Amino acid sequence: MITLYGIPNCDTVKKARAWLTAHDQSHVFHDFKKQGVPPEQLASWAHAPGWEKLLNRKGTTWRKLDAAAQAAVTDAASAQALMLAHPSVIKRPVVDWGQGEVTVGFDAADWSEKLSQTEPLSG
Repeated sequence: MITLYGIPNCDTVKKARAWLTAHDQSHVFHDFKKQGVPPEQLASWAHAPGWEKLLNRKGTTWRKLDAAAQAAVTDAASAQALMLAHPSVIKRPVVDWGQGEVTVGFDAADWSEKLSQTEPLSG
């Protein structure tokens, strides 16, 4: 089962959810705002695909942080602490494709390729 993590009003999350639905991919949506960030999942995401990719340094939440808070993020542990305190600083969506495979962000071409590798496309 595919689990998509994010915030429902995020445009990228909306596009990703619509794409999954349009491609008949059953999925569960985990809302960071209502359900929080699962710490055990965050720890595994910090390793693969990596905390640097997971931390959205281009977003509004990051830009609103003071310089000291930004400078304090130097490794996986400090990044995870910030992400737990400010879930909106996590790049979205985070997708758990099952069997330990996790991606960050939405790229329709990459997702199509991923699905074509796991199941035959109908003609």
